[in-house]
Amino acid sequence: MPVMAAPGAAATASQLLCWRSLGVVPLLRCAQRTFASQTSGELKVTQILKEKFPQATNIKVTDISGGCGSMYEIHIESEEFEDKRILQQHQMVNKALKDEIKEMHGLRIFTSVPKH
Repeated sequence: MPVMAAPGAAATASQLLCWRSLGVVPLLRCAQRTFASQTSGELKVTQILKEKFPQATNIKVTDISGGCGSMYEIHIESEEFEDKRILQQHQMVNKALKDEIKEMHGLRIFTSVPKH
């Protein structure tokens, strides 16, 4: 049996793999989630982006931290990105989410302009 991490301590990737292979399900900080509904964090970030990018034709926010809200992937398609470099587009998203980003561990941003 693998050595278990102390309560509240983070497990290493190798410990998690070893536990899974033995059929042990460790208690993780992040709850499992279904992808049928959005988390409260996803809803909050989506709402902010809708307000900041009213011309957006598509906004998709996914919590990729397993439901913890520490890391998100954002796909946003908006006319507001037209004639802007990718760096400028990402800066616009970062500015829109500046307060929320302070609480995040990471953020993946994918931006595009709608095809006519």
